[in-house]
Amino acid sequence: MKFICEKNALVEGISIAQKAVTGKSTMPILGGILINAKNDTLIITGSDIDLSIETKVKAAVLEEGSLVVDARLFGDIIRKLPNSDVEVASISENSIEIKCEKSKFNVIHMDAEDYPSLPSVEGNKQLNIAQKCLKNMIKGTIFAVAQDETRPILTGVLMESKDKTLNLVSLDGYRLALKKESIEFDDEVNAVIPGKTLNEVVKILGEDDDVTLTFNENHVLFTINETRIISRLLEGEFIKYNSIIPEEHKSTVIVDKNILLNSIERASLVGKEGNTNLVKFDIEDDTIVITSNSQLGNVREEVNINLQGDGIQIAFNSKYLIDILKIMDEEKIYMEFTSAVSPCVIKNIEKDNCTYLVLPVRVSTR
Repeated sequence: MKFICEKNALVEGISIAQKAVTGKSTMPILGGILINAKNDTLIITGSDIDLSIETKVKAAVLEEGSLVVDARLFGDIIRKLPNSDVEVASISENSIEIKCEKSKFNVIHMDAEDYPSLPSVEGNKQLNIAQKCLKNMIKGTIFAVAQDETRPILTGVLMESKDKTLNLVSLDGYRLALKKESIEFDDEVNAVIPGKTLNEVVKILGEDDDVTLTFNENHVLFTINETRIISRLLEGEFIKYNSIIPEEHKSTVIVDKNILLNSIERASLVGKEGNTNLVKFDIEDDTIVITSNSQLGNVREEVNINLQGDGIQIAFNSKYLIDILKIMDEEKIYMEFTSAVSPCVIKNIEKDNCTYLVLPVRVSTR
């Protein structure tokens, strides 16, 4: 194999494929990236079996071939080279030479035939959606994915489409995030995509063009321009999330999102004792009084609101509220309350495209 490639283009291709290389596999070859040079194109692939990423880079291929190189070492070398053309060539059965201006490296490589083949994802369920739209939907739900592996299904995001609406749903037992968008897609899809996969997908998605999602029984394929991301789907039944979202409430608060966010962030500074990050809300008339007390001190914040319904006293883990408020994009929001031990529901006022739910923290009244 021998090719010449512009350094920055090669760095970008390596960086994309490398996102699938975890270094945790029991198969040493999966610590590498597969480079296939053919028809003036490099196909660069990284995989950990569950997640595989393949991307194409233009290059002058002088001699076709394929091999596997250590992902971290090869990536670090190419990034440190001068901003010029890079020449990579096989010089023996198990080594390559990397040249760029006055730099020259000899690096051991592995046999491409030992690299696992990527799953074939052929399905008639193909969904096209704007990259920017999917990116916003993922960012609006990924933070509520469970980190605890005891319920594996909750470490993923439910993607479901029906009646020309695409829903993304995540929940971790303390909060729920739902984003929805209208789409031109008639098929029904019900798939749980690992949060780890979507964390990498969102880094690759751009602002322009569409992304194509192809589903089969066990895998999903994201096609983003010259990049293909293949992920296994999580097995099992996702929680029936609609039954968790309250249909009725006793109080509605309309509030400026940024003022509320800033007040909660300030209040949480003295509430970081332990893991609860506790903040208390006293909602009455046209004000939320936010307080937090710990051995570090105490704080009191006031936020003007429009209250419809009864006043309420309720407490939350401030982190869960902050995560939600940071990703909401409207200036004014609804907060719906029923009781001090019932979930709070948070929604946009203008565009009905998201629903967030946060469980309160039970606080002793003694």
